[in-house]
Amino acid sequence: MNEPEPFTARIPADINTPDKIAYGLTFRQILIVTLTGGIAAAVYYLFHHLLPIVILAAIVLPLVALGLTIALSRRDGLSLDRFALAALLHTRARKHLVSAPEGVTGPPRWCRLRGKLPAPLRLPVRAIRTDGALELADGGVAVLVETSTLSFHLRTTGEQAALVGAFGRWLNSLEAPVQILARARPADLSELIETVEQQADMLPHAALADAARGHAGYLAELNSSRELLTRQVLVVLRDHPATSRGRRTVRRDACAAVVLRRAAEAERSLAALGIATRVLDAGQASQALAECLDPGGRRPYGQALPDELITSTTRSMP
Repeated sequence: MNEPEPFTARIPADINTPDKIAYGLTFRQILIVTLTGGIAAAVYYLFHHLLPIVILAAIVLPLVALGLTIALSRRDGLSLDRFALAALLHTRARKHLVSAPEGVTGPPRWCRLRGKLPAPLRLPVRAIRTDGALELADGGVAVLVETSTLSFHLRTTGEQAALVGAFGRWLNSLEAPVQILARARPADLSELIETVEQQADMLPHAALADAARGHAGYLAELNSSRELLTRQVLVVLRDHPATSRGRRTVRRDACAAVVLRRAAEAERSLAALGIATRVLDAGQASQALAECLDPGGRRPYGQALPDELITSTTRSMP
């Protein structure tokens, strides 16, 4: 039985693309072109009796070319005017940032300061609760949910339609903004190789043990000769208190309960697609944030909480 042709709907890759007003230009582009043309016309009107046409052209044409370049060009996914504004703000901003929530204290009067003081580092996350909820700087609460992936193109047309329908129902059930972050991070097979080598000695047959050791050698060669990447998909759920009345702790606890409930609902909804989900606890959320701030950096997993005792264990060589 032939399966029906799937209904195809084209969705732009960048859904945040601004609307085109006229001639394929956005309102921002039309405004820049209009201002440039107005300035060029004003220069010509004021000085065409005083300056030769050649000098006026040398002044007006570069101005018009600059305005068109700013309006129509893009750099790193941004329009050139926004890119130039971001570059200007980056140039004026302080480059040395320190972790000082209370602010950077200035030197005493008798101390002569050379240069500028560092600026405080303002992170969007203030604290990580023991249940994994993130307390945001704007007063809201967020939760990180890690999901598995699935193969879409290997499914039949009916299965693809069912997946799209289930995913659409989950999107339509959302009550608050949700961010879906897909990122690639380095993969290390050292622990897997060590586990395979340890389990190889416990296999009941010598041929199986040799095959396991050969596979471990292949993984070791692959781990040392290639830059391996693994894909991680995070769903960020957040909630913001509707009112500023009441104690801050009570408001944060209420927001955390709401977000954790939404995470449980998302887990049940995504399970219909065959996607396994888990809410990241405090240690896993801290690890994910550290990897986002420093992609590719190596750091030990697991950190002690403020009220936990830090111990160290030494292993003696046999």
